[in-house]
Amino acid sequence: MKRVMGMVVALIGVAILAMGIVFMMQANTGKQTVADEVKPLALSDVNPKYDAVSASYTQSMTAEEPRIQAGQASPSAMYDYLSAQRALLGLAKANVGLSGFVMMSGVIDIVLGLGLILVGGMLSMKQT
Repeated sequence: MKRVMGMVVALIGVAILAMGIVFMMQANTGKQTVADEVKPLALSDVNPKYDAVSASYTQSMTAEEPRIQAGQASPSAMYDYLSAQRALLGLAKANVGLSGFVMMSGVIDIVLGLGLILVGGMLSMKQT
């Protein structure tokens, strides 16, 4: 019975290890897709660019929003541009963070899977 339990634990470890590898590959693919979409901006520049655009958007919103809400004016082209830039950079920022989380989950799964394989192998070994 102990050997059967050891084999089951080892098989679960192999499944978790495989999922960890898949997670890591998907995270790399996702990060590369985001990098391709925000070119010529580098991924390391997404956060600073978002912060700069967000600050400019806040200034523009403070100046234009009261007139827009009162129906006295429509949003300017710059207001619309900054709004779109802020939204798109925010999505890129979120996707980069999500791919980092998936990568970390993959590493954790790989370590967990290797541990389960080791424990399962030790449980299924014949004791003398």
